[in-house]
Amino acid sequence: MNEGARHRVGRPLDDDAAQERAAQAAVLGDLLTLRVLSALAAGAPADVLSSLLHVPAIEVEDAIARLLAVNIVHTDEAGAHVLPAASWVRFGRLLVGDMPALPEPDSAPTVAVLPAAIATVAHDLSYRFASTFSSETVSQYVVESYLLLSQRARVRKHLPSLTARYAADRLDALASAQGLVLRGTPEVLFVCVQNAGRSQIAAAYLRYLAGDRVHVRTAGSQPADAVHPRVVEALAEVGVPLSDEYPKPLTDEVVQAADFVVTMGCGDACPVYPGRRYMDWDLEDPLTLDDEGLRVVRDQIRGHVEDLLAEMGMTSHAASR
Repeated sequence: MNEGARHRVGRPLDDDAAQERAAQAAVLGDLLTLRVLSALAAGAPADVLSSLLHVPAIEVEDAIARLLAVNIVHTDEAGAHVLPAASWVRFGRLLVGDMPALPEPDSAPTVAVLPAAIATVAHDLSYRFASTFSSETVSQYVVESYLLLSQRARVRKHLPSLTARYAADRLDALASAQGLVLRGTPEVLFVCVQNAGRSQIAAAYLRYLAGDRVHVRTAGSQPADAVHPRVVEALAEVGVPLSDEYPKPLTDEVVQAADFVVTMGCGDACPVYPGRRYMDWDLEDPLTLDDEGLRVVRDQIRGHVEDLLAEMGMTSHAASR
């Protein structure tokens, strides 16, 4: 196995971790226990599970006891049964039901009218993902990605390179969602309306504080043309790099690949999907505020990110930065 393959599949389990996972897998092999876990993940209180699942209460209690015994479910301070971060990362995809499709592009020009550079992108990515997807699948994602980006682009000079990045990230997410690539790190998706302010700040902080221990994506329900310069400046003030991020439309596969979906201020425009740890951070749009207000929201987002890391059982690098 080459070095790249080792990186993709992650580290093997040690004896203790394997024993713990085997015990958890054995518990989830029971149909009712898996249904109870799915209901808890969907937010159903334990006291309604009997009627919701149409099974005797004592059987529900036994299933919850089994989940507690192998640490798939914890009891919080209020006495509610909740899934800790590790359970979302390990078992979230088992709990997914049918997922609604997101909107298709407004128009679909024929391939013949697409720039020749897009065909080059499709060729290059077909080679890159040859061991994972067919060339037809890759070409489909390249064309769809180009259409989604081109609908909103005012400057088209960089569309081929952005299409290559966007399509590659979507294909990478699809491989993760379908279990074709195994990773040992949680995947977090930040969503806001324009993907030009709050979600970009959150992603920048999470990358900065967690490093490569977490994989981060962002998307927007109505993405802007570019990350707002004021956001870049506000992050630069505190030494947090934004690299060359850009707003991108929200698509199904990036949600399916996520273990944690965090929405910020976009209300009903941001979809809620089953089988994911869903959070909504109630934050003002910093781009509607003056510079001081933007800094306040920026700092609030850092606090939320540090809380998220704590929930994942990780310490942030904040102390040394």
